[in-house]
Amino acid sequence: MAARGEPREAGPSTEPKPAPTAARAQQSTAAAGEAALPQDPPYFVGRRRELDGLRADIDRPGLDVLRGQATAGSRVLLVAGRPGSGRTALAVRLAREVADRYPGGQYFVRLGNGTTSEQAARTLLRAVGVEARDDAQAAARTAFAGRRAVLVLDDVTEPQQLLDLLPEGAGSLVVATSDGPLPGVPDVRPCTLGGLDGPAALDLLAQAIGPVRITNDPRAAEVLAQECGGHPAALRLIAAWLAAQPRLSVTDATRLLRAVPEESPDPLARAFRLVYGALAQPVARLLRLLALAPAGLVDAQIASALAGCSVGAAQATLDDLTGCGLLEAGPTHHRVPDCLMPMLRELLETLDRPGELRLAQARMLERTVRLLQACRVALAPAAAPASPAEEIPPALRFPSQAAAGTWLRARLPVLLAAVRTAVADGELDTLARRLVAGLVRALAADPEVRDTTAERYQLHTLVLDVAGRRGLHREKAAALINLGDLDAEGARPLDALDRYRAALVAAREGFDGDAEGRALEAIAGTYLELDDPQRASDWYGRALALRQTRGELVHQARLHSRLGALHTYAGRYGPALREWKAAVAAHRRLRDVPAQARAMSEVARVQEYAGHPEEALRTCRDALYWAREAGEKRLEGAVLLRMADTLERLGDPAGARLQRAAARRLLPADEVPGDQGV
Repeated sequence: MAARGEPREAGPSTEPKPAPTAARAQQSTAAAGEAALPQDPPYFVGRRRELDGLRADIDRPGLDVLRGQATAGSRVLLVAGRPGSGRTALAVRLAREVADRYPGGQYFVRLGNGTTSEQAARTLLRAVGVEARDDAQAAARTAFAGRRAVLVLDDVTEPQQLLDLLPEGAGSLVVATSDGPLPGVPDVRPCTLGGLDGPAALDLLAQAIGPVRITNDPRAAEVLAQECGGHPAALRLIAAWLAAQPRLSVTDATRLLRAVPEESPDPLARAFRLVYGALAQPVARLLRLLALAPAGLVDAQIASALAGCSVGAAQATLDDLTGCGLLEAGPTHHRVPDCLMPMLRELLETLDRPGELRLAQARMLERTVRLLQACRVALAPAAAPASPAEEIPPALRFPSQAAAGTWLRARLPVLLAAVRTAVADGELDTLARRLVAGLVRALAADPEVRDTTAERYQLHTLVLDVAGRRGLHREKAAALINLGDLDAEGARPLDALDRYRAALVAAREGFDGDAEGRALEAIAGTYLELDDPQRASDWYGRALALRQTRGELVHQARLHSRLGALHTYAGRYGPALREWKAAVAAHRRLRDVPAQARAMSEVARVQEYAGHPEEALRTCRDALYWAREAGEKRLEGAVLLRMADTLERLGDPAGARLQRAAARRLLPADEVPGDQGV
């Protein structure tokens, strides 16, 4: 068996194989989408009674009908069983068998490994082409209302997860899998899985290793099935191990399984110890290290980083471990079965030193950071590394923008889990912060991902945790400002205000003047959203004083303009004139001619409002000169219109018509009011 040896380079094959680089991990069934049903397990046997019972439950009247309620909700079926009992395979098989009854499609989301209902809802929404800015769960429930679809919700850990995603109205079928009952879910119909019966267990062995080996020793095959207790995962593991060793008889396999010390009555634990014990030490170590992979999902890049071997060797070993039944294969990655994860973690704690594990985890996170950099470069070529030291190695590069986007969207739950893992570790905070920065930038560069509010909120919250733990005031201020911005985007101004005030305190503690200025301006802007211009003006004034102290002319010009606009709106024309003239002076010092012309135009507006049309006319002429110097045609036209209005007030209608005629040559007809006959 290949997996018994050292991790090796992929050998030659008669069939072409993709290069063992990031490109292999980028291959995906993009057409199926993120929420596509997974492939059936290679050997699905038995469970006919359970399938028939579940199909009968679909048409059975629900409690709402029996109680006389007018409308029925979506049918909910529950497949309950421990990891490894075949609950996911059964749910997926049921979804495929009833697909013709549900033309709205079949969708699959996994809720384990820290995946929230919000993330699952956004995955479903992307699958049906719906964008949700705020409440993703409500949007998903509405999007699937009346769709007549099948939703497979795998590894539900609490009832609220299912309720958050339950489609509104009747017509859809929800098949959930869980460890046990889900109290609180109305009209749920559980199907509890036990072991496979004798004929089904023998059928599974026959499909895996061929009927000849079973026929040659039928009694040994029956004993082997009994030793596995009919446990589906144990049987699949032993069957895959036997299939990888064609010279090993079923009798020998039974003898070896019986020889495993019975430290636990669990047949899966005994089968795992048998297969794991046959692995060479380097291969066994790589398998153990896969327990460190976020969400148990791993590709050749991550495996090579964990083990410290080449990508080719890692890919070959992953393929061998998959052949032995120790990993599950997917379109973009391999997956450690949930039922094996506790045993692998126990082996890690027993056999590996904590320092070595931390080093392996750091290598994995560093590789993830580099992959995110490569992804961002592929998505936005202008974001290429600035120095040779940051150059992306060829093995990490993505072949196209589409491949990078597919990789990012498919791996997003795993990448979020990687950040959570790094933050929870407590000793990898620097890598965690780099990972957050890389993920945020990659998401921003992906043109297909339009709404990542929930993901960014989670990432900035994790950064805030790290900053608070480490006493990093600058990072804390930045995270609070980012969270405040997200609250503001989500129409939660009071929450945003609390975030910005906390950011102001953190910025001052960290002597971060730039963050302090940003926080002051954000507080002012929030008060403006809350329709409190007086407080907004006060906070903008504080921000201006800070920028003046720091000599930041660009910020000063912007803040003078904002204060001028607020004073103009409030009818305080004297202060408004001072601020707009200060803005003109600042833009002049910055040599920003277009901005200078716009500010002068606003000065003229305020002078006219204040009852000084002669001064307004002179200022308009100056603004017109600078607008022409800047080549700003639209601004030139706007100034001409203002001059026309001023001339009207000064009793010069002929001059006003001339100015409007000149403006008409520069602006669209619908933007030029006044005498349309000229």
